[in-house]
Amino acid sequence: MAERTWYDVSPSAARLTGSLRDIGYDFTTAVADIVDNSVAAGATRVEILIEHDGADSRVFITDDGSGMSAQGLLEALRFGTRRSYGRGELGRYGLGLKTASLSQCRVLTVVSRNSRNAVRVSARSLDLDLIEEWDQWVIVDPTNTEPSAKRARQWLSEGTGTVVIWEVLDRVLPEKKPEGGWARRRLDTLATRAAEHLGMVFHRFIEGVEGRPQLVITVNGQKVAAWDPFARQEPATQELPLQRFEVESAGIVGQVVLRRFVLPARDKFSEPAEFERLSGPLNWNRQQGLYVYRANRLVQWGGWAGIRGIDEHTKLARASVEFDTDLDTTFNINVAKMRVTLPAQLKNLIEPAVNELCMMADDAYRKTSRTPASPVPAELAAPPEVRAATHAAVSAGLALRMAAMQADQWQAWERIEAIIREQSPDVAELLGLNA
Repeated sequence: MAERTWYDVSPSAARLTGSLRDIGYDFTTAVADIVDNSVAAGATRVEILIEHDGADSRVFITDDGSGMSAQGLLEALRFGTRRSYGRGELGRYGLGLKTASLSQCRVLTVVSRNSRNAVRVSARSLDLDLIEEWDQWVIVDPTNTEPSAKRARQWLSEGTGTVVIWEVLDRVLPEKKPEGGWARRRLDTLATRAAEHLGMVFHRFIEGVEGRPQLVITVNGQKVAAWDPFARQEPATQELPLQRFEVESAGIVGQVVLRRFVLPARDKFSEPAEFERLSGPLNWNRQQGLYVYRANRLVQWGGWAGIRGIDEHTKLARASVEFDTDLDTTFNINVAKMRVTLPAQLKNLIEPAVNELCMMADDAYRKTSRTPASPVPAELAAPPEVRAATHAAVSAGLALRMAAMQADQWQAWERIEAIIREQSPDVAELLGLNA
């Protein structure tokens, strides 16, 4: 075989780093990506400090994890780190620390300590202005007199951990009047949103995951509360039997776990405030659907991934789809770790279980809608025997749907439903088939 002539064509550092700033992060998802690294380092506490100081405003993300050596820190700041990731680690592409940080700031500094016995603290910085000026992949050692790095070193004087510092927040604050009231209010708003987002995507770690210590996250000194989308603390929440599926891709066979929940209707919640809190950032209708977890970290939520459409009558239905990092390729997870694609094979496997969940949620919703919000005069109320017959009819309709699904005759049942709705609308209404 003839030898080929080859050429080493390194990419322009200035152009490529500029392009990577627009990979798809917003402030909250960028902070969450940094917290991923803290979780991977075994941290039990992550403290996020968002400080307004005009053009010198900054963000600190501090953890008490295992930390990094000087060489490990250099490798961590490499675009596309050469280190490999084990099963269950939240990292994947070796880009998150850099792309997440630089999507929000122009100067990224990381200060770390990995020895409890020796106070050896390492610090390195990525400065976009310097990279653009030299057009080289350069990392610098910040001087010990730089205020932010100096503060980080002091915080690490008591033990191991890492401090990530964002400075020159050009994607966060306005170029004009960064010292103004609008800029201060914006940082306050971002702090609130970050706390809500972290409480959602890391809720399992905050509540406690088997095999690792419970995680405490604070934002500007306030402890982040876990947001469990399935309201498992509510007595009226219904949980359907857990299901497991095997998915094969590229010679890898992995397991996917499906957990299904019917959340209580408004009048069944323990407190009205809890009903509002559980509505979530997208509110009840759009918050229904599948919640996809990768190694216990929530990466995508809401909607039914094309299996069925959003429906007011099924807004109480939520289900978790859980997989480990060995199936990353199968789920086509993106660099920001906030979007996945459910494989067609899995959609076909879980469709009957999803339909069963939605039927039960539909029934729970209709029972609530049939319950008067206020007392009805006796002369207008239906007799008890009529109410009992109506409930029995709706239960019969639900039982017929479930039987068709269990008999693997769902498509035939859908045709039967359509005929009943067309030819006998009163019967369809009585059986609760007008979903």
